[in-house]
Amino acid sequence: MSSSLKNLSVFNPANTQAAGKSFAIVVSEWNSEVTEALKQGCIDTLIACGAKENNITVEYVPGTYELALGARLFAENSDADAIICLGCVIQGETRHFDFICQAAAQGIMQVSLDYGVPVVFGVLTTDNQQQALDRAGGKHGNKGDEAAITAIKMANLSEKLGE
Repeated sequence: MSSSLKNLSVFNPANTQAAGKSFAIVVSEWNSEVTEALKQGCIDTLIACGAKENNITVEYVPGTYELALGARLFAENSDADAIICLGCVIQGETRHFDFICQAAAQGIMQVSLDYGVPVVFGVLTTDNQQQALDRAGGKHGNKGDEAAITAIKMANLSEKLGE
């Protein structure tokens, strides 16, 4: 979680070698100002950790709700070592926020468990646009960086344990 005490872009480099690994990134088109920044942070971090650009595949889905199916399609049809889901849901005046956040979290986790591939939840769930921007390259860093590091660490763990 990002706060004034924790910047999302500061991480321990231990076990963050991405050389030889392939990554799939599923990006929500909704709130694109935020999700494009998350995507760029994610890609930049993967490359900085040794991933080759041609081993990173990016596909778009309409919204955060569709991230789970996008991840499942990658799990079924690619050899990605990890799948990263990037989205942003901003609280509105109705309960829609709660339903979308819950469905996305549950669906993304289920894909990971069903397919045995790391699927990373890189979804911002904020109260307002400014909080989202603060976590997409703003004063709290970039959750895309954090999602990339998580994907690398989980892909390395999966490889180590023989999945």
